[in-house]
Amino acid sequence: MPGRILLDTNVIIAFFAGQKAVSQHVSQSELFVSSIVLGELHYGACKSAHAAANQARIEEFASSVSVLNCDAETARRYGQIKDHLRLKGRPIPENDIWIAACAIQYGLPLATRDDHFGHVDGLSIETW
Repeated sequence: MPGRILLDTNVIIAFFAGQKAVSQHVSQSELFVSSIVLGELHYGACKSAHAAANQARIEEFASSVSVLNCDAETARRYGQIKDHLRLKGRPIPENDIWIAACAIQYGLPLATRDDHFGHVDGLSIETW
């Protein structure tokens, strides 16, 4: 379904890999990316055999979407989410807590392939 959506790292990687279902969603959506996701992508590019080409692809992609930065409100939401996950006994990776905080802050569903985001209260998830 077309709409506004925040992309997780694994969805962007699937898009870069040319997965048709993801490409179709991307073409029909207003895309947002967290600066945290860009950091994860750049880290992956640095480790790759084709670092310069992958960095260039990330930069080109980032220029075509809206990049959302973390701020004091994101940090407040991060703290709340992390505490709720702690109380539930359901920790998730640190960067994913930041990504979830960003999605909730901006009222965006998160396109992801990671099931652990389902433990975050108030987060709308789409599996691409």
